[in-house]
Amino acid sequence: MNAQRGSAEEPSLAELARRLRAADTGGWTPEGVNALADGLGWARGGTADHPVLITGRSSGDARLRPVGTYEEPYTDGESYVELAVPVAVAAPDAPAQAVAFRAARDELTAALGRPSVMGSHGDMGPFYDGGPSWGAPFLRWRGSTDTLELRAGKAGPELVLQPTGPAENWFWRQGHGEEHAISGFFGSNSDPANAGLGFPGGWTARSWETATRSLGDFLGALPAEAVALGVGFGMPFYGRTGGGAPLLFDVTCGDRLSIGCFAPDGVDAASLGWGTVAEHPATASVWRDDDPVWRVDAGGPGEPKGRALAEMLVATARAAGVAEPAGLIVGGEAEYVDGYHIRYYGLGLPTG
Repeated sequence: MNAQRGSAEEPSLAELARRLRAADTGGWTPEGVNALADGLGWARGGTADHPVLITGRSSGDARLRPVGTYEEPYTDGESYVELAVPVAVAAPDAPAQAVAFRAARDELTAALGRPSVMGSHGDMGPFYDGGPSWGAPFLRWRGSTDTLELRAGKAGPELVLQPTGPAENWFWRQGHGEEHAISGFFGSNSDPANAGLGFPGGWTARSWETATRSLGDFLGALPAEAVALGVGFGMPFYGRTGGGAPLLFDVTCGDRLSIGCFAPDGVDAASLGWGTVAEHPATASVWRDDDPVWRVDAGGPGEPKGRALAEMLVATARAAGVAEPAGLIVGGEAEYVDGYHIRYYGLGLPTG
């Protein structure tokens, strides 16, 4: 189903983005936000707890997020931490949501240039919000005072204007090392706008169950997020055993997720769920017919069974002699995607 976009009478997404970036938010005080609303021609509405700005846009009114219990530790005088404007409404399935996000991404990139930051919030967005089940991609045009973000919303993509400090302060302070402290992945490029950008420490999966959950969440959403962000992922996984750290898996994802397995002799890959190119012919465009022998075509947006795939990878790694999650290593090649340096926070696995 096609996403519902704005009418000819309302500003285009590109024009809206330009106006938001140029707006004076006045330190995100009530007075500053009132002036922002006046400048945009938007009336105030909603309640004190759930204020909105009435945009008149067909995709819905804008939501203001006041500083509350979860936001206050990360702020410095702001009364609000974001203004979220729905920009399109799409069917709830992953393919439709991914396509709607991609369309917004393409329009904004043409108007504003490449975003300085891209990634996925995973299952825990800023200030502990949950994201959509299909995926949680985001793109940011970072500014020293305010940042513009394209974010996956509940019904479709949203354009979010936020004070830079609180959002980054929240993210930084999640680097306390507890399992699942940070989800998703985070990528930055060499844009001068990223000067001074900090990166929190990650966390380490302490059990195979934790590794299975994190891998399942990541793999299940990856095709939809790749399509939405307009990027492709190539991720080798190595397994540390008594004989070194040989290549075990090759995860490749663009509009479809394919996983190759280099199971060592003695591992019954077929019994663990792996097939060959005959059973997964779509993988022939990813690898040649006999290397790797074992593989799976997990499908496009919304199709991968993340938990089942993760269980298969973990069972294979353990059968190959990987003794603990810290021995399942994401290859360093995976850190470079379309000019962005990616940190896979949500996996809880080492990168080397």
